[in-house]
Amino acid sequence: MLTWKSENVAWHLARLATLTSGTKRTEGIKRKLALVAIGGTFDALHRGHRELLRKAFAVGRKVIIGITSDQFVRRLHKPHKVDPYATRERDLARLLSRWELRSRAEIVPLHDRYGPTIENPHIQALVVSRRTIKTAYEINSMRKTNGLKSLAIVPIELILAEDGRPISSTRIRRGRIDREGRLVE
Repeated sequence: MLTWKSENVAWHLARLATLTSGTKRTEGIKRKLALVAIGGTFDALHRGHRELLRKAFAVGRKVIIGITSDQFVRRLHKPHKVDPYATRERDLARLLSRWELRSRAEIVPLHDRYGPTIENPHIQALVVSRRTIKTAYEINSMRKTNGLKSLAIVPIELILAEDGRPISSTRIRRGRIDREGRLVE
């Protein structure tokens, strides 16, 4: 089991401050990292997904976006229907095209929680939600074992719905909120 040593947390917080300072359009280009990664199921694309994507593109010039494969989704035992990989990939690609960011993205299937992050030496940072930050520390531990540099970890806060609870695909699929976090009557 991994432990969160205070010096590791302090290092990542300092690194985050360095990465996110100066991300204004005029300065940010010089400070952006070459390659960052994010991952998830990206089912029922919602406001939380969009915020994760915005942060990733604010920090990185290029972003690897891992989407859970259909086989991996089955192993996760989600409590609701999940659209097929092809549908989730198409919806994400359309959103990135609308934002004019498709050329800066590489969408890849995830067959496990780590994807290319544990072996790709070019990835410099991982953008995660507070819910998945432990996985980021696991990834860094595995990278160290593989002789690779640790990734900067860039956490974002969970995006809350009108009721103050996190927006999630599960809540959307259950009909409790819409994709913007508004309560469904």
